Amino acid sequence: MAGATRKKTEKKFSYADYLKWNSEERWELIEGQTYSMSPAPLPIHQKLLVELVTELNLYFRNKTCEVYPAPFDVRMARLGTRSEDIFTVIQPDISIVCDKDKIDDKGCIGAPDLIIEILSPATASRDHILKKAIYEKNGVREYWLVDPVHRIVSVYRYETKNKYGAALIFDDQARVEIPMFEGLQIDLARVFPPLPVIVCENPPPPYRPER
Repeated sequence: MAGATRKKTEKKFSYADYLKWNSEERWELIEGQTYSMSPAPLPIHQKLLVELVTELNLYFRNKTCEVYPAPFDVRMARLGTRSEDIFTVIQPDISIVCDKDKIDDKGCIGAPDLIIEILSPATASRDHILKKAIYEKNGVREYWLVDPVHRIVSVYRYETKNKYGAALIFDDQARVEIPMFEGLQIDLARVFPPLPVIVCENPPPPYRPER
């Protein structure tokens, strides 16, 4: 998720309140508390988003599941829940939804099957802790955290019902299989941009051991 700040308040806001806010501003609700999202993510964030969406779209073309990049509202609630009774509305960077009944004209109601968040310094702790707990509790079967700075991907998968196992860590050269989708592999070498080549103008002389 792009940079965001929390507006702390004693009031617990609902999705009904959320719908009344300025549509030009981006907000998330997490358990009734508001988080303002920055309108302009960093270029590296958008580069990773585009590459991941491209890889996923190629696989899911003509399949049941669909890929939704942000901005896309995910309401963590059961189908049929009134707007006044929904207190968590999140905009993941990427959501994969396989149950078409969860999609309506406002976004998704219920847990996507897989969520990907691209970290920023402002949101890293929240994505790692608060949102991970929300996704785990609400039935997101797999959760990815993409770190543009350290060029790693942390993957959480259900080990038991509604319980993630330990994080699986992949570097920027790995191929990540997603077991719930047969044959789907994401080549992270294609997702992360190449590192710049550093040319040393005055390299040290080669080492020659004494004879």
